[in-house]
Amino acid sequence: MTQAADSAAQGTGAGADLSILIAGAGATGGAFGTYLQEAGRDVTFLLRQARAATVRAEGMRFTAPDADRTNQVDVITAEELEAAPRTFDLVIIAVKAGGLDSVIDDIGPAVGEQTTIIPFLNGMAQIEKLQNRYPGQVLGGFVKIVGTIRDGAVVQLTDLAVMTIGDLHGAQVPARISDALDVPGFKLQTVAGIIDGLWEKWTFIAAAGVVTCLFRAPVGAIMEAGGRSHVHAIVDELEAVAATAGHPVSEASHAMTLKMLTEDGSAFTSSLYRDVTAGLPSETEHILGDMALKAAELGVPTPLLDLTLVQLRAGEAQKRS
Repeated sequence: MTQAADSAAQGTGAGADLSILIAGAGATGGAFGTYLQEAGRDVTFLLRQARAATVRAEGMRFTAPDADRTNQVDVITAEELEAAPRTFDLVIIAVKAGGLDSVIDDIGPAVGEQTTIIPFLNGMAQIEKLQNRYPGQVLGGFVKIVGTIRDGAVVQLTDLAVMTIGDLHGAQVPARISDALDVPGFKLQTVAGIIDGLWEKWTFIAAAGVVTCLFRAPVGAIMEAGGRSHVHAIVDELEAVAATAGHPVSEASHAMTLKMLTEDGSAFTSSLYRDVTAGLPSETEHILGDMALKAAELGVPTPLLDLTLVQLRAGEAQKRS
């Protein structure tokens, strides 16, 4: 544990008294919010009315490989926040892409001149949208966690829990922010090149989405069907977009991507594939559509990405008809 984490665990660090608003209590917001609250941080969850009513009545249950507990948490709805505005020191956005635009409006009464905003969404569109609305108040961030919501409970499925944050222009993250977020339960990383990290994660998630959605199967089945060379082509195609944008994927990330997407017998599927096959709202446009737009702007051909988008958009059109 770092010195900052040790101080945070005792509630005496420079950021221990920061007020934190977490928009969303899904796998990401619920898990990291639980760890922050249990470390003594001042945490409030911004939730939709139905979810807020359930959490107020039953508490927020959180299960992880080493624990199962239910905590009483502070909850506020957008309507309540609008009626009685209250500014927070830190606003964490942990919703899926479909909820981003409404959340940007919802957090308005919570954002003061000194508020810092950190979005934990896939892709890059959220950065531009938030900077346009709240210039100079946004940090970049992404998380690694395997989780889900099951019967209303926040479920962390593995021990992996990492939060990475950084200034969008390479400056040092304010100590009060890093101290507030450095608590037991997950690993906090602060990096100077957060834009590179955001692009790297976006590229991996897009590659995983294209592979599993284009072939409509888990990785192991795709390998068994002879798809290895096609997976390599997909990865090369998307990494070319990142490189042309000035954010080349590292050798370590490239190797990790290929390992995960070409592993014999693997049951891995992307979250995009799981949402699409379950008939749930998906992040198709936020992850793949935005990547295709960026590729077109840069003049990078992406035939496999484009083919996948046609398939997914055609499926959405059929659902609407």
